[in-house]
Amino acid sequence: MQFLATFIMKGRMQAMTVASSLALLSLLFPPVSIVSSAAVSLVTLRRGASEGLYVLICSCVAAAVLSTLLIGNYQYALLYGLAFWLPVWLISIVLREGRYLTLAIEIAVLLGVAVVLGIYTIQEQPVQLWREVLSFMLQPMLEGKTDVSLEQIKQSAELLAHFMTGVAAAGSVYGLLFGLFLARWWQAALYNPGGFRAEFLALKGHVHLTLMTLLVAGLAMLTSGKTAELCWNVLLVLLVTYTMIGTAVLHAAFSVMKGSRFMVPFLYVTLMLIPHVMVVIVLCGLTDTWLDLRNKLKPKGA
Repeated sequence: MQFLATFIMKGRMQAMTVASSLALLSLLFPPVSIVSSAAVSLVTLRRGASEGLYVLICSCVAAAVLSTLLIGNYQYALLYGLAFWLPVWLISIVLREGRYLTLAIEIAVLLGVAVVLGIYTIQEQPVQLWREVLSFMLQPMLEGKTDVSLEQIKQSAELLAHFMTGVAAAGSVYGLLFGLFLARWWQAALYNPGGFRAEFLALKGHVHLTLMTLLVAGLAMLTSGKTAELCWNVLLVLLVTYTMIGTAVLHAAFSVMKGSRFMVPFLYVTLMLIPHVMVVIVLCGLTDTWLDLRNKLKPKGA
């Protein structure tokens, strides 16, 4: 995908073309939104906040025009700009000025936490909202033939409704970070080969955020009712930080082992195929704050 980064960096028009066209394409294939966000992020990382903002605004206008012509709705482009491009622009500034990937990740996560807190402040019963959303999404399954009983589906939906605010916020933060990572990888590929790999493998959590995460986890387990529900939803977002750090820790450890060319791909394949492994990843990310697991897991003589 380096050719796309080269094209984006040729000028404003090229960057706006990629960002706006891929934004509309993401209606058909949602993962494309990551590449669209990365286009705005790359310009911001390389050329600064003002240039990134210029591309962001013009891309919104271009996407609004295209959206009106193709689907008769310009609001989608404006929502896209607010939900995807504006946050990635902000954390790209943090990364450009602060030069620490961990800080950018933590800011993105705190934005997600702010969204969860905002929803619980504005919406008196977020669970009821998610019940309606899940009911609509599951309607085809409820009406069709399925091996799972209707009662089980309804029970699962009811349970999930209590955590959907955190799940949705965490998913948005992941999308935001993947866009940032892609942009940073593009930047390294064009101007600093190998730079992103070194930066990612050096990820390490800050003590204050780790302590806050453990405190929220404790409150979630010890309290009940709406307080516990809020804490669980906030915790889901906070743990995004430690999935990233834990992955970096294990990647760094596997990369110096014998057979690293097989071990590292195996790590990522396992993450995709066996989601439960994420628990181990999170624990690695949390404990690395104090234990420096990279050195402890490193083979002797490596």
